[in-house]
Amino acid sequence: VQLQASGGGLVQPGGSLRLSCAASGRTFSSWSWFRQAPGKEREFVAAIRWNGTPIYADSGKGRFTITRDKAKNAVYLQMNTLRFEDTAVYYCAASPRTLILSVTRQKEEYEYWGQGTQVTVSS
Repeated sequence: VQLQASGGGLVQPGGSLRLSCAASGRTFSSWSWFRQAPGKEREFVAAIRWNGTPIYADSGKGRFTITRDKAKNAVYLQMNTLRFEDTAVYYCAASPRTLILSVTRQKEEYEYWGQGTQVTVSS
């Protein structure tokens, strides 16, 4: 089982990036994105639940959009109006379980993780 994240890069403030995460080996019910900035803990960014409902951290509401493609076994994170503070390594994570809403933001609930993709917002 493997999750492969891609799409990171260097972007100016106000710019956009689209992250992708493709899974192989099995299918998942719950998908998420987390990020980790230098010296900080890994934090929740967004998730898409088993029923397709998106969940966002406050930091990304109105700017980030998470979507999934069941046929491709993949999830995406469209990030618009990027800010300096969005700079981090972004990780996709997935679980084969249908996570209840109260634990969807908890990284401990996701059994499978991608390798991370660096997003740098800089002028």
